[in-house]
Amino acid sequence: MASTAPHTAASVNGRQAPPQYGANPAGRRHPLVALAMVLPFAITLAVVFGGVDAVIVQASSVAGILGR
Repeated sequence: MASTAPHTAASVNGRQAPPQYGANPAGRRHPLVALAMVLPFAITLAVVFGGVDAVIVQASSVAGILGR
């Protein structure tokens, strides 16, 4: 009799499926890869919404407090 349980990619006929090429077994990526993925978007948002000016103003005020 045929099994009525659905087959998934993780387990077919009771065996584990082979890992995908380049897949990290823990499901996590290296922090530098994550940074490289997010940095262009973060820079774009900072430029569009004026975040660069805000950082410059904050940095200059901190430098003023430190006496530089």
